[in-house]
Amino acid sequence: MRVALYPGTFDPITLGHIDIISRASVMVDKLVIGVAINRDKGPLFTLEERVEMVEYECTALSEKTGTEIVVHPFENLLIDCAHDVGAQLIVRGLRAVADFEYEFQMVGMNRALDASVETVFLMADARRQAIASKLVKEIARLDGDVSKFVTPRVNEALQRRLGKR
Repeated sequence: MRVALYPGTFDPITLGHIDIISRASVMVDKLVIGVAINRDKGPLFTLEERVEMVEYECTALSEKTGTEIVVHPFENLLIDCAHDVGAQLIVRGLRAVADFEYEFQMVGMNRALDASVETVFLMADARRQAIASKLVKEIARLDGDVSKFVTPRVNEALQRRLGKR
């Protein structure tokens, strides 16, 4: 069984994330979405809220592709999370050159920790390359329209959290 881990903070999950999840899910038998706790980033949504959002958005994808998609919160090293869920692959999305530089370092460190876990990069769809959770939150905070970047359900959650509705 081919198991992949797609980690991230998903604060909130965006259409860019969903694009990567959709494309990765057809490559493996099981895709684990690792929702990082990452207190250092000061997330807008609680871990429970982020897990629920990701689970909700992935339900239809799992049914469509036939791939088992599970959500797994984690706070340990990424390579340890991969071991915990039995993943042989780590999936990462790339949007720009700046992403590559950071990811290149991460791959090197992860390979030094365990060379048997491979990292696979998926380029963001051209229509989704500019989407970043950080920017989505900033646009929403400043009363901008983020409906092109997130699902309607996530947009509602953002509006409620920011007291916009």
